[in-house]
Amino acid sequence: MDVVMPQLGETVKEGTVTVWRKKVGERVEANEALFEVSTDKVETEIPAPVSGVVSAILVEEGSTVQVGAALAVIDEDGKPRAAPAPAAAPASTISSGSDARRSPRPASPTAQQGEPPLSPVVRRLLGEHGLDASAIAGTGSGGRITRDDVLAHVERRKSEGSPQREERVPMGRIRKRTAEQMALSWRTIPHVLQAVEVDFQAVDRARLARADAWKAEESWALTYLPFVAFAVCRAIPDFPAVNASLDGDTVVLHRRINLGIAVDLGGEGLIVPVVKDAAAKALPELARAIHSVSEKARAGRLAPDDVTEATYTLSNSGSFGTLLTAPIINPPQVAILSTDAVTRKPVAHGDAVAIHPVGVLAQSFDHRAFDGAYSAAFLRKVKQTLEERDWAADLR
Repeated sequence: MDVVMPQLGETVKEGTVTVWRKKVGERVEANEALFEVSTDKVETEIPAPVSGVVSAILVEEGSTVQVGAALAVIDEDGKPRAAPAPAAAPASTISSGSDARRSPRPASPTAQQGEPPLSPVVRRLLGEHGLDASAIAGTGSGGRITRDDVLAHVERRKSEGSPQREERVPMGRIRKRTAEQMALSWRTIPHVLQAVEVDFQAVDRARLARADAWKAEESWALTYLPFVAFAVCRAIPDFPAVNASLDGDTVVLHRRINLGIAVDLGGEGLIVPVVKDAAAKALPELARAIHSVSEKARAGRLAPDDVTEATYTLSNSGSFGTLLTAPIINPPQVAILSTDAVTRKPVAHGDAVAIHPVGVLAQSFDHRAFDGAYSAAFLRKVKQTLEERDWAADLR
């Protein structure tokens, strides 16, 4: 099947292929991002129209072509291999009758040879504001300057000349998606928050005893999060509605426990990579899996499969010293758990008082899926596991 330059607006006649997400010979799934395109109105990802193998890429990155021009060929599953279509002529080609001669497009005065190509929208914005591309740091693939980069630069210049020192920063792609998803969740889901206080003394006893050896072996510290994740996995089988999703009027109970781990990307927003089949992992294995997907997220190395199929999410803001966080559910999931700061507090044991590490676990749940008593019983089970389990045995 030929993949063509899509129509991205009624008046858009051409687009620039800025990034190919797949190479020739690689598999792509339907609706998975295949390439990025920039026009004078928009910069966006374009998904693959079908599943199959990319057999040909007909247009190089940086090429500007007409809407409808063939860009690539995908050999569809179960269908004969397609013959590559001829490469589309660039937008600067002039045709007259049967004769066609190529008129090279003059280089943008702001683009230097060897630098990433400038899209039409970026060239237009640079011209409108009298900017030199060399003065702007590109955040796109390979250092490519994006529309948002130019607009942010323009706003910074305005704020520098303004006595209010005000700065307007356009949202990046991840921030926009986070905002849209969270706004949708808040508008459509009846959120309820419940929280329990947990004594982490049993966890700390095992964690600190293993801390030095763990750090030497793994080169990173063993935190409370894997213990909480492990306890959640042990509680869910008794409370399957927590590990579910809503499909219309149906609650879908998931047999697999795939834990989403919310990872902060600073000003870019947040992303939720997934640890698949978390309940099948021993505690050390689960800790390594959480660390691995978190590091991949921060490094921008997540694969599409790393961010799909989450059934329950953990949000960890405790490292910032938070007391209590009311997280927003990531639909179609029905619950999310926040782990807040663990601090040393007095704890009563009968008539005696001891100083123990104590923290709050707070769960937001969708009241359409289950009720408060069910959620509270689940949290009690998680709390009991954290406080009473022999964690030293799990870390061996």
